[in-house]
Amino acid sequence: MIRAVYEWLMRLAAHRHAEWALALVSFVESSVFPVPPDAMLIPMGLARRDRVFRYALVATASSVLGGLAGYLIGWLLYDSVGQAIVSFYGLEEKFSTFVDWYNEHGALIVLFAGITPFPYKVITIASGVAELDIWVFVVASVVARGLRFFLVAALLFWFGPQARRILENHLGWVTLALGILLVGGFIAVRYVF
Repeated sequence: MIRAVYEWLMRLAAHRHAEWALALVSFVESSVFPVPPDAMLIPMGLARRDRVFRYALVATASSVLGGLAGYLIGWLLYDSVGQAIVSFYGLEEKFSTFVDWYNEHGALIVLFAGITPFPYKVITIASGVAELDIWVFVVASVVARGLRFFLVAALLFWFGPQARRILENHLGWVTLALGILLVGGFIAVRYVF
């Protein structure tokens, strides 16, 4: 099954509308969707190494715009929409404490979440609820998401053929490792914060 999904992603990565799909996934992931854009960025970069930095730019810009949508959910719609998303991740009790941290560490929290597998959408909504300065939020998001996606792009550019061979030869193990990182991010949200 993993092989079939990988092959589907590789076909999608070569599709003429792949950049639009990457933009949509990057946008929606930053406010509500649980699948990270890397699931599209990596196959797209492997399929077209010559465009990998362009893809990183698309993912970064779309992710920051999606982050602004998450910010607006927290700022304007927390009582109706934002609270449901926070409840989905089981953060109702810890959320108010988390919002208080923004008074002291807002930019650092956005940077941390934007780079790591930590669910970025939780941070975007929390930033809106806490009314973190919008420019601090945008700058921290651009830096964090840019670092994340351009680092992936650089690795794919420099090690693309080797990475593709490793990925294809050890797809099960790579999928397991990425799954552990993703689940680890959700566990960190639930139990650390």
